[in-house]
Amino acid sequence: MPTVFKTPQELLNASGVDLGVTDWLEITQERINLFAEATGDHQWIHTNPEKAKDGPFGTTIAHGYLTLSLTNLFLPDLLQVTEISMGINYGVNKIRFPQPVPVDSRIRAHGTITEVEEISGGVQAIVQLTIEIDGVEKPACIAESISRFLN
Repeated sequence: MPTVFKTPQELLNASGVDLGVTDWLEITQERINLFAEATGDHQWIHTNPEKAKDGPFGTTIAHGYLTLSLTNLFLPDLLQVTEISMGINYGVNKIRFPQPVPVDSRIRAHGTITEVEEISGGVQAIVQLTIEIDGVEKPACIAESISRFLN
């Protein structure tokens, strides 16, 4: 259940708000293969299950950028602003991939609003997203997602 703000201005005092976690999402080989097709990154550690069995991870792993791209799937499950003309993905800061995501793992996002500022026509919020792997202590990805919510 997302944390909902009615207007961008309601976000202005939300720095430090813990947004909780999303539902789990299974990372299937099909999803990995579709990402490889979309990006042209067909490295065997992602797309060749037979070869990957003997590789460093014992199985195929999700692309780091696949994991990062899923933050756009997770963010609306954590944070929503209802009375806006538009929401804009403005980019990301400080992206790290501390742990690979093995195929058939489940991941979810934990979010915290770390910074909010007024901008021309609305508000900009930075949400630290930590992508967790079910049963693994170290996160798969940590990124500061920058969103703009326009009046």
